Amino acid sequence: MTTSWNDASNELDAIVNSFDRDDISVDELFEKLSRATALIEDLENRLRVTKAQVDELNPRLKALGDD
Repeated sequence: MTTSWNDASNELDAIVNSFDRDDISVDELFEKLSRATALIEDLENRLRVTKAQVDELNPRLKALGDD
């Protein structure tokens, strides 16, 4: 199942906030850091895909504006 952008972003924010609050045990550290890394990789990949899609549409949109 794919997590929505907002859900992934919110989960990442919660992990980062737990680090900021020192609200994490040593036992949880690797698990949370691993999950945060996976979320960052997923979000960055989504951004790359979206940018490629926008770049692909840009000439078409520009052509519409030239009419």
